Formats: sequence, structure tokens, C-alpha cells
Amino acid sequence: MNVFDRTMKRKQKKWAISEDSDKYDYLRNEVGSRVADRVYDIARTFPLALDIGCGKSHIAEHLSKDIVERFIMADASENALRQKRTCEMHTHCVLADEEFLPFKENTFDLVVSSLSLHWINDLPGALKQIHQVLKPDGAFIGAMVGGETLYELRCSLQLAELEREGGFAPHVSPYTAVTDLGHLLGQAGFNMLTVDIDEIQVHFPGIHEVMTDLQGMGESNCAWNRKSLLHRDTILAAGAIYKEMYGNEDGSVPATFDILYMIGWKPDETQPKPAKRGSGTVSFGDLSKIGQPTTPEQSERISKPK
Repeated sequence: MNVFDRTMKRKQKKWAISEDSDKYDYLRNEVGSRVADRVYDIARTFPLALDIGCGKSHIAEHLSKDIVERFIMADASENALRQKRTCEMHTHCVLADEEFLPFKENTFDLVVSSLSLHWINDLPGALKQIHQVLKPDGAFIGAMVGGETLYELRCSLQLAELEREGGFAPHVSPYTAVTDLGHLLGQAGFNMLTVDIDEIQVHFPGIHEVMTDLQGMGESNCAWNRKSLLHRDTILAAGAIYKEMYGNEDGSVPATFDILYMIGWKPDETQPKPAKRGSGTVSFGDLSKIGQPTTPEQSERISKPK
């Protein structure tokens, strides 16, 4: 299914990077640090790791050489790779599309990705490629925008267009539901899955600032069915609806980002496996007996008042 215009998305990223984009990196920096925290939770050192959609190395800057020895950073934006930040590890940059990974099978001990996979047309295929380039017992740790992200902006624009133009077009890209993510990882071949969601809320003066920041992040809508023109009257009406429905007491408006985090492992014989069905030696029915007297003498002492 071809949902997103990947050529347009590359142009959006190129424009965003060419501007004074550091002030728009706050969300990527925060999510990148949270992905790095999940890497630190794994008690091992990874000799070779890959970052898919690395941007300006939003994950790498939070990692140390004690955790990752060598780091391959891949991104579809040449400008982003040129502006990568310094980090402790030995790094190598690769210009590559997230949908077509140019790496051999069983290459990496760790693959990470932050805020890049939600613009991929074939997410199941991308996850399968990640699974292929991982070594057995390798880990994939990723974060992507999903769920009800930017529902305030979406609802405000839809209501404004219905009022002013008699219909509406999608202005916010479709996102993956958290309930689907575990199934997609399992289909790709991963096991020992962990999926969780974080809600990050950012406050803005108004709808114009929300849209300006999304453009500065390179996160504008690039779906093929997007509407190319948004009338001024519609934007003004959407801003008023936004403040009326979701505005805070101080006059600001919230923009909610649902961040989906995922961890999956490539199967290996050395990994722990669940016990066979029927091999248990304790019944769940016995749990209610925990803490109860086990001998007649104990029962008698408890039942007799002192």
C-alpha cells in the first residue's frame, strides 16, 4: 500500500534541516534519550549497531562506547547526516532509505530507530528487513509516532473545514495503533516483545505555532490524499475551535504526541524459553492458601483466644 509520498517527505526533511532547525529538535531529542535509556536497560555491550532514520544522531548522542562499540547511522537526508552531533562511539554515516536497507543479513547486534518508521509505506516489510539484518539474539529498539497523535489539530481542522467548506480532507497523517504494533513485530519474526506508549504534550500559543513547529520538524503531512491548499478563513476558524475545545486557562493550546516504543529480539537457541504446557508443579488454586496455617496445632492456636 502506497500511502505516503516519499519524495515529498525527503523534500520536507531537506527544507527543515536547511533552516534553523535546532529549535525544532526538542521532540526528537527527548524521544531519542528515551530510546537510549531502553538500550542501557539491556545488560550487554553491542559490538555493532545501526540507527535507522538517525537524523542529527538524536540517539547516538545519549549512548556511550561502553554500550555500543561501533555505530552505523543511516538516513535518507544527506543534510541530516552532515549535521550529526559528536558522540563517544566510532560512527559511520550511510545515505539510505528506511524502506530499502542496503545491509547484509545477520550484520548487526542492535538496531534502533526513533521517529522515522511512521512515514514508511510498508511497515511490515520494513520490520522484516530489520529482522533480517540483525544477528541471532540481536535486539531491535524503536520509537514511532502513533495512536491518537495530534488529535486536537486533526479535529479542529476537520470541524473548521466542515463549517467553512462543506467537507474536509485529511491534514494529519494516519498513524499506527499501539494494538497493532505487537502483531506486526510478531509477523516480522521477532520474539520476547515489549510494546508501550508514552504521551508527550507540548503547549503552544495557538494553531499557527503548532503547524510552524511541525513544518520545522519535517513532520508535515505527506500522504498522497493530502489537500495542497488550506484556506485562510479555514485556518482562522480552526484556531478558534482549537482554543475553544482544548485551550488551557493561560490561553495556550496543547498538542499531544503518542510515542509508541517497541522492543523485539531475533530468535536464537540461547534465549530463555517458556516451560512446556503441563510441566508446572504448583496449582493456581493453591495461591489462596498462602499464609494460612498448615498444621492442626497452628489452626488450634489461631482459633483459641488468649
